[in-house]
Amino acid sequence: MAQTKKKEILLNPLSKNNPILVQMLGICSALAVTAKLEPAIVMAVSVTAVVAFSNVIISLLRKTIPNRIRIIVQLVVVATLVTIVNEVLKAYAYDVSKQLSVFVGLIITNCILMGRLEAFALGNTPWDSFLDGVGNGAGYGIILVIVAFFRELLGSGTLFGFQVIPDWCYQHGYVNNGLMIMPPMALIVVACIIWVHRSKNKDLQEK
Repeated sequence: MAQTKKKEILLNPLSKNNPILVQMLGICSALAVTAKLEPAIVMAVSVTAVVAFSNVIISLLRKTIPNRIRIIVQLVVVATLVTIVNEVLKAYAYDVSKQLSVFVGLIITNCILMGRLEAFALGNTPWDSFLDGVGNGAGYGIILVIVAFFRELLGSGTLFGFQVIPDWCYQHGYVNNGLMIMPPMALIVVACIIWVHRSKNKDLQEK
């Protein structure tokens, strides 16, 4: 029974309770960092790490944090982890860090983070909180990667910066869709994913 619960905690956010598709959280960053696949993957990994470890820390401290300052404590923990992630990216993936620009710092304001800390970490064990963080971060990351895949492929004809659409396509009149690399198209792609997801999960459809 306990194993089943832990499995649900980890896997439910990937589809049935996906933070973007179902909870409608973290959509702003999904629009901002998905013009290319590489920064989208880095952002997904960064958010997953911050959510998972902030969940663990808050869960460990949950019985000692006064209720009136819990939001402040959560913000301090998240801000510290985001700063660490930002410095690691600057040290080991500087080019990607430049592409992500201010959006790494804005992980602090990601609704998924505060939502999981409030809804889960404050009332559950560190291990369960870690699984919840990994699950929600992965669920968020999957959508980022899907959106970035289609935007970079159709908008630039590349993946990870390498040309994948052959030259003969361009010679026969194929043209990259410049609209795909603009933020509004990210919203449209996310909307299409939500539509497909809802059509396959009838229990999520509004009556």
